[in-house]
Formats: sequence, structure tokens, C-alpha cells
Amino acid sequence: MNRAPSQVSPQQLYQDRLGRADEVIAARVRDGDTVLAASAVGEPPELLRALSARRDQLSDVTISQLLPLAPQGYMQDPDPSRLRARSLFLSASIRAGFPAGWVDQVPCHFSEIPRLIRRGEQRCEMVMTLASPMDEHGFFSISLSPDFTMAAIERAREVVLEVNPNVPFAFGACHVHVSQVSAIVESGAPLREVGLPQIDEVQRTIGAHVAGLVRDGDTLQLGYGSIPDAVVTQLHDKRDLGIHTEMMGDGLWSLVESGAVTCRRKNFMPGRIVATFGMGTAKLYRAMHRNPMLEMHPVDFTNDPAIAGRNDNLVAINASLQIDLAGQCCSESFGPTPFSGTGGQGDFMRAANRSEGGRGIIVLPSTARSGTVSRIVPVLSPGSFVSTGKNDVNYVVTEHGVAQLRGRSLRERAAALIAIAHPDFRGELRDAARRMALI
Repeated sequence: MNRAPSQVSPQQLYQDRLGRADEVIAARVRDGDTVLAASAVGEPPELLRALSARRDQLSDVTISQLLPLAPQGYMQDPDPSRLRARSLFLSASIRAGFPAGWVDQVPCHFSEIPRLIRRGEQRCEMVMTLASPMDEHGFFSISLSPDFTMAAIERAREVVLEVNPNVPFAFGACHVHVSQVSAIVESGAPLREVGLPQIDEVQRTIGAHVAGLVRDGDTLQLGYGSIPDAVVTQLHDKRDLGIHTEMMGDGLWSLVESGAVTCRRKNFMPGRIVATFGMGTAKLYRAMHRNPMLEMHPVDFTNDPAIAGRNDNLVAINASLQIDLAGQCCSESFGPTPFSGTGGQGDFMRAANRSEGGRGIIVLPSTARSGTVSRIVPVLSPGSFVSTGKNDVNYVVTEHGVAQLRGRSLRERAAALIAIAHPDFRGELRDAARRMALI
């Protein structure tokens, strides 16, 4: 961490550190470095473009990201001997790189990434992130993704900020002083926007089933995806909901606007929305700016099951790809091929189970591939990653109903899951359950 003499003003420190993106990358990135870029909308586009443009002059550099959104040059023309990608959560922009061999996938709970960084198990010689303009005291807010970026700032040799006036200055443990910063570049482009997905009738029906499990005064965590967003549309008539989540998006913010979210009945951090990264539209980013109701915190605070579980009546809602008759959930791969990542699903399923009155809910359509494949299966597809173990699953919801698994035997679980499978597949699921001695 850089320390500045007390007589030097923050404004002078800012000017001393200011430069162009290409100059900063040329001067600061060394061969063999691991460069950690902030998550999702917090990724710094000018710095990443400059890093991609210089990749022919690099050797054995790794770029480590979670949910990268913008396609970059190194993704289009990869040379892993020069610039290799390391993924903490795959996205559409980088997903094809795993089978192609130039992306390495890191299995991890979202909450544990800061610990991996501090222990040196996730290397980080440089960290780069979008940041708000500096305030009069010399502080920037990295409101869009403090998740593990704050831990990286503690550890990295080089801390590089891309300052953009469109980045909100949020409250919480998401502030960086100019004396901690190695270099600053400025940009003014609009922030990347991720709007709400289209919601179909199956997703809407699932959302209605989930809404029946949510009570006035509950505290919500919603994962990423169209079904969690479909749930939000069914909750506007609720009262005094709270939010303690990882991602703050437009869907959850609509509950604040409708009056459904007040956080008044939260027993932990009452009156405050707590999140670790923001991803949505310009409307959301404007709402985040100096909003006293919202605090952005590192992910080892928001997602730690022991901390999140301090919220009474925590309702965690997360999507899955496939579930077997024992209740094991694969939410991140198709067989052995990664599709996304573990993220915070396991964190919040465990947090909901710790919570007094908590409910952990896994949502998924009953079928895939235009109704030709059941997502409820006797056993997970060979090589599938178990994202949430059978001991942590509580409720499972499809468009055909709700199965409550926690505390139930394997036979009772199988029966409950078959009952919410698509009718076209219930017969073969019962046959498989008999062969497995579950019926």
C-alpha cells in the first residue's frame, strides 16, 4: 500500500498518479503477473482494452475475472502463452475459452475469494477497477464491485483505478483513498447496462409459487437469472421486506420503488440494503449514488453464512440447471463442462439454514431443450459439478409446484421431487426410483 506524506493534498496525489491507460499498462504490468479485474459492471473497459492491445508484448500474464461482460481483444484472439484468462465465474463473453484451453476455471464459493487473495492462493500483483470520482477527502467509491476487489487492494503491488463520473459514490465498506492507489486513468463512457430479461409463462408460474413462500417482513437474497427476476414481479404487494444479497439489480430496486422493501423489520442492519456488486441499468446506478438506504460491502461480509444468517427470516432464492432425486443441485455445468460458476448459491443456502425462520429456495424449470429433457433426474449427469449439496437444499420449486426436502428421507425426497417434475417424465423417474430402492 502506498503511503503519502501528510502535507501532500489528495488533489495533488491524484494529479501525480493520473495517466493514460496505455502508459499505465506499459509501465505497471510485468511478465508473470496476475492482473485481477473487478467483477461485472465494475470491470474497467479502458484498462482492459489497453491490456489486450499490449498482449503481444507480454509473457505469462494472467487476467483473473468474475463474470466478465465486455468482449475484449484477448478473448477474440487468445494467446495463452502471453495473456491467459482465469475465471472465477464464467460468462457468455468468455465461456468458449474453457473447452478451447485458454481459460482456467477456479472452483470457489464467492464468499471465500477475499480469503484466497489474502492467503496468496489467488495471486494478485495488480488490481484494476472502475471507481467514482474522488471526494474532497481523497476517497473513491468502488461501489459497483467491492466484492473481492477490496481484498485485492490490500494485497496487490499495483492498484489502478479507472475513474468514471457515471460510477455512483455509494456508502459502506467500499472506499479507497488516493494514497492507496498506484495509478489513475479517466474515462467518461456510459456504464455497461444489463436490463431485466424477458420472462416467459413457465418462469412467471415459478415466481408465483416462490412468492407464496415469502412473507411480509422477510429479508431477501436473489441470485442472478431470469427466474429470480420473475420472482420479483410477484412480490410488489408484500410489505416491509428487507434485502441482504450479493447482486443489486433493477428487479430488487423495483421493490424499493414500489414500497415493498423498507428494511424496517430487519433485525440485522435494520433500515439498510446490503449488497456486494451492482449490475443493472443507468436508473439503478443513479439510485445507488449517495443513497443512505444502500450499503455496498465486500463479499466476505455479505455472503459469509455466519453473517448473512444473522438476518432472521432470510429467504435465499437461486436458480439451478439440474437436480437429482437426493436433492443434489448442479447449477454451474453441463456434465463436466463449466457453464458459469458456484458464485454465492452455496453461501446463501447455508445462510438461510442458519437464519431463524430462514428459507433456502432452489428454482428451475422442470424441463430443458424445448421440453425434451427433464431437469429433475435420478442422478446428476456424469461429471456434473454439485453446486449445492443435498444436506443444504430446503425448498425446490418448478412450474409444477413446491417440494420441501430439508429433514426428509431419501425416499420422501424422491417422491416430493417426482411430484413437481414434468408429467411426461414422472413415469420414468418412478421406474428409476424403484431401481434405486427409493420407492
